[in-house]
Amino acid sequence: MTTVQEAADRRVAAPPPRGAIAQSVSDSLVVAKRNLIRMTRIPEMIIFGLFQPIMFVVLFTYVFGGSIQVGSSISPQAYREFLMAGIFAQTVTFATAGAGAGIADDMHKGLIDRFRSLPMARGAVLTGRTLADLVQTALTLVVLAVVALILGWRVHENIGKVLLGFLLLLLLGYAFSWIGALIGLSVRTPEAATSGGLIWLFPLTFISNAFVDANNMPGFLQTIAEWNPFSATVQACRELFGNLPPGFQTPDAWPMQNPVLASVLWSVLILVVFRTLAVRKYRSATV
Repeated sequence: MTTVQEAADRRVAAPPPRGAIAQSVSDSLVVAKRNLIRMTRIPEMIIFGLFQPIMFVVLFTYVFGGSIQVGSSISPQAYREFLMAGIFAQTVTFATAGAGAGIADDMHKGLIDRFRSLPMARGAVLTGRTLADLVQTALTLVVLAVVALILGWRVHENIGKVLLGFLLLLLLGYAFSWIGALIGLSVRTPEAATSGGLIWLFPLTFISNAFVDANNMPGFLQTIAEWNPFSATVQACRELFGNLPPGFQTPDAWPMQNPVLASVLWSVLILVVFRTLAVRKYRSATV
C-alpha cells in the first residue's frame, strides 16, 4: 500500500505537465541551439555569408559613390550614408536563401523525419531553425556595421533610434526567413532552395529605394518601389539613422510618409502569413 509520504515524494519528483505554448518554446530553443552549434562547427558558413554584403558596400561606395544623385547631392559621403540602410536590408533578406537551403538539406537527409519521431511541437523545428538564422543575421549586421563605419558611414541620431532601426532590420529578416522555410519545404534539393530563394529577391531589392532615389524612377516603377515592404524598412532606417541626404523629397505614398509603422506592419503580416503556410506545409510534407 502506498503511503502518504511516498505519494508526496512522487509528486515532487514528477515534472509538472507543460502547456502547448511552453512546450513549443522549449522545443524551439532546443532546435535553435542545435543549429547554432552546427554553425560554430562550420565557420565558413558565417565567413562566406559576410563576403557578399561587404563587397556590395565597397563596390557601390567607390564605383557609384560620386555618380548617383540622391536628393540634391552627388557627393560620395551623402550616397554612402544613403546606401547603408539599403545594404543592411538587402543583407537580412538575402539570408532567406540560406534558411531555405538549410531546411531543404534537413529534409533531404531525413533529419526532419527523425524530429517527427520525437515528442515535440510540430512548429518547433521550423521556429528553431529560423531563430538560429536570426542570430547569424544579427552577427552579420554587427560585422557589416563595423565595416561601414571604417569606410566612413555615420549615424546622426541618438542610440535609441539607431537600435530601433536595427531591430526593424532583424524583424524584416526574421519574417523573410519564413518565406525561405516555405521554399525549403517545397523543393527537393538544397540547390533548388538556394535558387528559389534568390530569384525573387533580386527584383524585390532592386525595384526599391535601396540603392537609388525612387523619385527618379519611371511612374509605375516608382509606385511599386514605394509600396515595396523592403522599401518601407529601408526608409525607416534612413530616418532613424539620420541618413536622409540634403534636399531629399520624401514620396507622398503612405509607407514612405510613415515608414516605421509601415515596416512593422509589413513584417508582421509577412511573418504571420508565411509562418502559417510553412507550418502547414511542414505537416503535409512529413506525413
